[in-house]
Amino acid sequence: MKTDVKLTFLGHSAFKLVSPAGKVLYIDPFLKNNPTTPDEYKEPKEADYILLTHGHEDHVGETLEIAKRTGAKVVSIVELSGLLKSDGLNEDQAFEFNKGGTVHFDDFSVTLTNANHSSSFGGRYAGDPAGLVIRFKDDITVYHAGDTNIMPDFEIYGTLYRPDITMLPIGDHYTMGDKEAAVAAGMIGTGLFIPVHYSTFPPLTGSPETFKTEAEKLLKGKGSVKIMEPGESL
Repeated sequence: MKTDVKLTFLGHSAFKLVSPAGKVLYIDPFLKNNPTTPDEYKEPKEADYILLTHGHEDHVGETLEIAKRTGAKVVSIVELSGLLKSDGLNEDQAFEFNKGGTVHFDDFSVTLTNANHSSSFGGRYAGDPAGLVIRFKDDITVYHAGDTNIMPDFEIYGTLYRPDITMLPIGDHYTMGDKEAAVAAGMIGTGLFIPVHYSTFPPLTGSPETFKTEAEKLLKGKGSVKIMEPGESL
């Protein structure tokens, strides 16, 4: 695995990635009101792209504020993009696409995948929930599953995209729990798995330790689990 991409976990499901060309990407930037995000990451001063899995508040987070401050392009499913524009996102910063589609930016591409969940933004229908496959040119592939239940698609995505790093929600209550997520990791089959969407709020009771133990049994040496602390980088 190459190591030119820098990835920082920001708590809950939020990540900051820096591409080999130095482009700054945020995934689901729920930061300012996220109790697990370290203070130094709560108000980003620099961003080139914001990638969104779906419209729920704990994923869109401060997207509009960050986009206004930095001029970042906001990449999301069509319906969510329309809602963001109606709430003040500049037309030229909105980049919409749909499931199965791939868009290319600078030194990376983004493919929108399926997720088994729901999606709304400010009480309005925000299109389907999704996952993101981010492929960096001549480097690694990152798969952020978004909020989802276990689904047969994971096996297809493992075969089709062969992600080097996969973020899976494990918290239960609103997404799959730790043991379901472990089975999902086994279906994807290889790579490094990072558990997300747990412990932020009381209902999210999934255990990262349980996920790690169960997933690594199923991966049988073909993959591993990294439990990241907010603010930690790879």
